[in-house]
Amino acid sequence: MAIGDTLRLADLASIDGVSYLDDPEETVLASVGLPAREIEPEPEEPAEGEELPEGEVPLELLVVGLGNPGREYVGNRHNVGWMIVEELARRHGASWKSKFSGQLAEIRLDGHRVGLLKPETFMNESGRSVGAAARFFKLEPDAILVVHDEIDLEPGRLQARSGGGLAGHNGLRSIAAHLKTSDFLRLRVGVGRPGRGDPRRPADYVLSNFTAEEDADTLVARAADAVEKLDAEGLQRAQTEFN
Repeated sequence: MAIGDTLRLADLASIDGVSYLDDPEETVLASVGLPAREIEPEPEEPAEGEELPEGEVPLELLVVGLGNPGREYVGNRHNVGWMIVEELARRHGASWKSKFSGQLAEIRLDGHRVGLLKPETFMNESGRSVGAAARFFKLEPDAILVVHDEIDLEPGRLQARSGGGLAGHNGLRSIAAHLKTSDFLRLRVGVGRPGRGDPRRPADYVLSNFTAEEDADTLVARAADAVEKLDAEGLQRAQTEFN
């Protein structure tokens, strides 16, 4: 039997003198499906005070790209954070693994060990993924950089900052709740608001795709440059060059 085949009672040779209580055409004896995909278990969080294995370099920065999982969200303004960490992974030849209710990759920037995280919890529950990663790697808030869309910045503008308000962004709210602080690093990526005459609500606008005029590729590349600058030379230098 091949994948997708089904063996019914009616497929068997009839036996003289034997009658069936169930309909032979409806009674399934066996079917062949795809083997179950092995799901990699989430890594256990280290015990309090546990040290990294000898020789292992600690993670110096976790870059979190916010977005929603699913094909229908690819190219959305709300997924620009995902797009930026994917660009960083592409530049540095990193591969993704399922970790912390999301996708995790690791790269080296200026000799530093840097994690890239794409939460797959949907935007409003991003903190579950970020909180788990922060506890596992024992990261302070100033070692976590959250890259997200910002409707209060004009399209294409970037703003690096530390802490600040949550600006009505549900992903940021969730992260602040799980970290129990809002004093993490941010890279705000301007996507603007609906233009004059555009009837869409902001929530619907950010769930629509970038237009050709907005040139998402250039925006994503520049934002990835800003992340690399921040890691190499610090927040203030990144602010001077990109804000």
